[in-house]
Amino acid sequence: MLVEARAKAEIALYSSRMWTRGFVANHDGNLSARVSEDRIVCTPTATSKADVDERSLVVTDASGAQVSGAKKPFGELNIHLAVYRARADVAAVVHAHPPYATALGVSGRELACFLPEAVVSLGERVPLVGLAAPGAPAVSAIEPWIAKHDAVLVQGNGVWAWGVDVEQAYLRLELVEHLATIAHHAIQWGGPQPLPKEITAPLVEARKKLFGR
Repeated sequence: MLVEARAKAEIALYSSRMWTRGFVANHDGNLSARVSEDRIVCTPTATSKADVDERSLVVTDASGAQVSGAKKPFGELNIHLAVYRARADVAAVVHAHPPYATALGVSGRELACFLPEAVVSLGERVPLVGLAAPGAPAVSAIEPWIAKHDAVLVQGNGVWAWGVDVEQAYLRLELVEHLATIAHHAIQWGGPQPLPKEITAPLVEARKKLFGR
């Protein structure tokens, strides 16, 4: 769990960073942090991430019922809550529409991790979650991927990432976009080549030791 003051500061910081990096537009994206078994801090609905600060954040209980905040929590909070239910080690979830990664997802393609550092951080791939309607269908679509992955592409709905704190969750999202951008530029030379198994195998083991997956 995160200390609430730290969680609020991190959510405000990385909301701003998402907007600055062009990962969100309009009211896109959402961030949350679990600060106790029954207390979630999250960004408000219908608010540009450029305008999110600590005072504007919303607090809910573990069911998503609002505890405090001037605005309501965002509509996709049920997906964040599903991650928290499935992963005791996770204390933060972030979601955005970074252009290159989102373009990959809407094209119906997953993302292979073709850089050694990315294999340690994300695993051998960032899977593609199939398109689903908002609400319970979207939760059902993403749930099978939560236990073994720390980031996913959702077809038609950008990137979702989670971690032990907001910084780690955000950095995983940032890395997904970095890989997708490289993959896009590599297409003119035939596309990124997969790492050979003799390289990925020890990296996967190193990831297991660090993260248990």
